[in-house]
Amino acid sequence: MIMFLMALSLGMFGLAVTTMAFGAATRNERKPVAPLQPRLDLAPERFFAEGHPSFHRQPNVPLEVLLLQIERHVRLEQAAAESFISLPSPEVLNCRTQSPLIH
Repeated sequence: MIMFLMALSLGMFGLAVTTMAFGAATRNERKPVAPLQPRLDLAPERFFAEGHPSFHRQPNVPLEVLLLQIERHVRLEQAAAESFISLPSPEVLNCRTQSPLIH
């Protein structure tokens, strides 16, 4: 009987501690509202180069010329990759290609 009363009292004590902890965690404390800080007006968002005068200018180079330069660059890069595959070495890996474009 004493053991039963001891288990019951420990259970009630645990329930009381749990109830107090739950009550403290869910308590709605009203904190004083801080005065609102004035908001700074930010500049309107825009693309990084929209304001630059050259942004709206049309390119002086025809599209076909640019496509030919890109195609030549790709072919030179493929040739460099094939030469590295045929004879792999650190020198071949780190050498520059003949392409004028920088990758």
